[in-house]
Amino acid sequence: MPKFIATHEGADTARWLASTGLEEIFGKVATNITRFVHPDGGNLAAISAEVTELAGFDAANKSAANAAAMKDAGLRPETLVIYMES
Repeated sequence: MPKFIATHEGADTARWLASTGLEEIFGKVATNITRFVHPDGGNLAAISAEVTELAGFDAANKSAANAAAMKDAGLRPETLVIYMES
């Protein structure tokens, strides 16, 4: 299972931490989903996850449901960067 890290900016990290869309959308294709925030309290956030199904992860990431969840969580999709363990 490859590990992935995704970073992005948001308007309000407390709002993002309280959101539930991440687990609902990616829970079927990833495990050990963990959220991270910048220690200085800025607007930077990240997740890490072990992806069990690459095609499903890609589809979930590109889905309308994910776009809506990111918007609801106050994230800026244009700042999303995804890294895969090598």
